[in-house]
Amino acid sequence: MSPPRPAAVLWDMDGTIVDTEPYWMRAETDLVTEHGGSWSPEQGMQLVGSGLVQSARILQQAGVALEVDEIIDTLTDRVMVQIDSGLPWRPGARELIAELREAGVPIALVTMSIRRMALKVASAIGDGVFDVVIAGDDVEHAKPHPQPYLLAAERLGVAIGDCVAIEDSEFGLVSAVSSGAATIGVPLHLTLHEAPTHELWPTLEGTTLADLTAALERHHHRATGADA
Repeated sequence: MSPPRPAAVLWDMDGTIVDTEPYWMRAETDLVTEHGGSWSPEQGMQLVGSGLVQSARILQQAGVALEVDEIIDTLTDRVMVQIDSGLPWRPGARELIAELREAGVPIALVTMSIRRMALKVASAIGDGVFDVVIAGDDVEHAKPHPQPYLLAAERLGVAIGDCVAIEDSEFGLVSAVSSGAATIGVPLHLTLHEAPTHELWPTLEGTTLADLTAALERHHHRATGADA
């Protein structure tokens, strides 16, 4: 008998579907500089995958004299302007999303960007492509907390342990793994660490639903072994 396919596939956005991280780093650098501070690429990399509230607080420490909500709105506005000039798609992401839609597998977008940003990117992929969108302003606890992924599964009406999550950052991996989803890390700007809790794939290019189904089966075997 064939192994069960995923009940849903839960997608991170920035760095996983689209490579908008350079847009965020440019917006952060410009904002800190405007307030008389300095912002290095290394500092920007430390924020990859984290919630915007936490990022805004770190930018305040770097000298940005704005309230947290003002920082989030300013960064989002500036990234959205850059998005209007073009979205840098990650290899294989749109093709895999298209296959999942054709096969009837539910998909969710789980991002720490605020909702208006998430919906902008989602609409660029296609109207109604995602069954659920979980954004940073939808949750009390941002990644690396498991709440974003747990909420996505809840709204889809599926068991989180039967879902596959795809991430590109350590914060995201921790969030997805701790939620109980079968988790796949696809590194981009950051080096991800190997662990028995998740899989690391070099790319999504050429990846199919069959590959995700096999990853879910391996996840179930690991969970069964851990409980034995």
